Amino acid sequence: MKRRPAAKLTPARWARIQLFAMDVDGVLTDGTVEVHSDGTESKRYSVLDGLGLAKLRQAGIAIAWISGRNSGSTTVRAMELKIPHLIQGRTDKLAVLQELAALLKLTAAQICYMGDDEIDAPAIQWAGIGVAPATSLPSALKVADFVPSRPAGLGAVRIVCEQIMTHRGRKSAP
Repeated sequence: MKRRPAAKLTPARWARIQLFAMDVDGVLTDGTVEVHSDGTESKRYSVLDGLGLAKLRQAGIAIAWISGRNSGSTTVRAMELKIPHLIQGRTDKLAVLQELAALLKLTAAQICYMGDDEIDAPAIQWAGIGVAPATSLPSALKVADFVPSRPAGLGAVRIVCEQIMTHRGRKSAP
């Protein structure tokens, strides 16, 4: 996968964002899945990320979680946070993201996508702003526009939420 041509990550690019879509494992979590002897699983989610997503939702920014795995704990957390678009069991993240864009009548420039693995890289590259946590695989980091200062599962998503909120409504030139 080719690195996208370097484009300055300006306040105007952040201000255009109308959808923040992301992978779950390795983005909203540290990537660890605990499987218990009864077959149930558990994951750890950051309340920092949860509050950031709630603030975005209240500000009218659409939010989507796109996971290659089906997970009961992901469903529960998405319901708690009132995530309007939860797609699980789909590994072609780019296809899902483009379907969402069409459904919401958005262009790539209006979308921020955050992922951490090679299956996320095409979506990271396609989105107007592509993000990868610092702990991501090289294929995701190579195409990302932005790498948050906090780790995955411990506030990385919140940093992106703050970037979007900080620049929301600015009318500066692209």
